[in-house]
Amino acid sequence: MILKELLEQVEYRVVKGSEEIPVTELIYDSRKKIVPGTVFVCISGAVHDGHEYVASAVSAGAVAIVAEREVEVPDGVCLVVCSSTREALACMSAAYFGHPARELITIGITGTKGKTTTAYMIRNTLELAGYKTGLIGTIEAIIGEEHIPANNTTPESFVLQQYFRAMADAGCKCVVMEVSSQGLMLHRVGGFVFDYGIFTNLSPDHIGANEHKDFEDYLHCKSLLFRQCKTGIANFDDEHFEKMMEGHTCTLETYGRKEGADLQATKIDLHKEDGELLVSYQTKGVLETEVTVGVPGMFSVYNSLTALAVCRHFDVPMKTVLSALRQVKVRGRVEPVEISKKFTLMIDYAHNAMSLKSLLTTMAEYKPKRLVCLFGCGGNRARDRRFDMGEISSEHADLTIITSDNPRHEEPMDIIQDILTGVQKKNGAYVMIADRKEAIRYAILNAQEGDVIVLAGKGHEDYQIIGDTKYPMDERVIIREILEEMTEEERNRL
Repeated sequence: MILKELLEQVEYRVVKGSEEIPVTELIYDSRKKIVPGTVFVCISGAVHDGHEYVASAVSAGAVAIVAEREVEVPDGVCLVVCSSTREALACMSAAYFGHPARELITIGITGTKGKTTTAYMIRNTLELAGYKTGLIGTIEAIIGEEHIPANNTTPESFVLQQYFRAMADAGCKCVVMEVSSQGLMLHRVGGFVFDYGIFTNLSPDHIGANEHKDFEDYLHCKSLLFRQCKTGIANFDDEHFEKMMEGHTCTLETYGRKEGADLQATKIDLHKEDGELLVSYQTKGVLETEVTVGVPGMFSVYNSLTALAVCRHFDVPMKTVLSALRQVKVRGRVEPVEISKKFTLMIDYAHNAMSLKSLLTTMAEYKPKRLVCLFGCGGNRARDRRFDMGEISSEHADLTIITSDNPRHEEPMDIIQDILTGVQKKNGAYVMIADRKEAIRYAILNAQEGDVIVLAGKGHEDYQIIGDTKYPMDERVIIREILEEMTEEERNRL
């Protein structure tokens, strides 16, 4: 490939050398092996600045450097300067992999909460309808039968385009992905236009050092998706809807519970069936049907509405859509673990005060006999989170079981004592059991008929971090072990 072809979507100037030279590899990470014929893109990160590695890249065989400022390169090496190397990398990556997004129907989801569940709802529905669909998100990337654990909600642009190419080559027709504010701010989704952009909701998050300077910046970055998609599908009920849609360049559709939404949910019913928590509702507007969702809570109304809003643009029978929404389960997101019809046991990723409060208030709407919340907090993280989560659990749960999460380099009991400080600000009952397996065993053996038990904080994670080491720890495996270790009398009580 000729360097000029890689730069076709980039505004740049050639400072030295020729853009007509052939290149074989595109590399932006100085830790990757650079071979002769490489074009090296200098990315300035929070820790490392790629401009500092130009000399070593050239000595290893790089024939072109893309930078944000003029740097020293020897004769025979092309130096290209542009205003944003992150944006350039996105455009160059798209060209490097042959613009795979043009071979896929691309669906991007942004917002503070609900991205993961919504992504799985849409993917499951399209898959059932015969549209082979890839997924990229917080938990994993799915390419055909391959599941790749995620490092970032939205991967770096080169990796993203690499995934797109693999999906297209594997016969995928669509890809649904979570689009983080960081992904938009850092141009990870540059170089292509989404077919559909989805807005779930917005609340303050990711504000601080190395993230967003304030809420306005966070909102602005989220809103960029609607200047980079053909059709926008947005939550009409969210208080930030108008601000999010300012300057949008897409055709806009809305969903919600309020009058005026293009797709409106009415007659919402939260109910239980044999220990399973469900939500049902009717829709009106651009689509009229009755829906039952297998993921509980009012937020599932919104998440499923997005799936309906997207899938109505495809040739998908409504029977298939409704079946998918009834069956959908998302790993670590209010994920039910069926061990008894007498009580409900769920695993969820809620690991901060905002998400824990949302989870517990949602479960309380099902009017359980007792709402039991089991959780811990991560070590070497802000102590305030421990106080806040303890207070919220004590206020909203009937019983709090304080246990360990990822203690890292802290003593688990020190973390538990901090949580206890928050718990004791309210009047909820509590127990402290540092060993997480023993805590889960206690929750199961002491469950009462009609209880809802939430194991919060780990969600999709299948490990526990102690010191610097990750040890295997999957709550689903732990539950199976506990059941196997029970006496016959204990099993009969379930």
